[in-house]
Amino acid sequence: MAETKIGHITHYFGHVGVGAIQLTDGDLAVGDTIHVKGHTSDFTQVVESMQIEHVSVPKAARGQNAGTKLNEHVRVNDTVFKIVPD
Repeated sequence: MAETKIGHITHYFGHVGVGAIQLTDGDLAVGDTIHVKGHTSDFTQVVESMQIEHVSVPKAARGQNAGTKLNEHVRVNDTVFKIVPD
């Protein structure tokens, strides 16, 4: 499985477990598998829901800032990769 960098974490809302992802290098859609990697973060999960400006969306494009529920704690500037099937 190949990984493609799509962006980075800009904020983490710990009370609801949501991370804000700035999409700088690619797109993201519900159902995609992401890998979050940082100094202390390193996990993979499927994107089950996503919001932009508090509105649920099925996908987000490069240049947008999308929020998604995350299974683990992340930190600002953690890198987000999309796993692309071979």
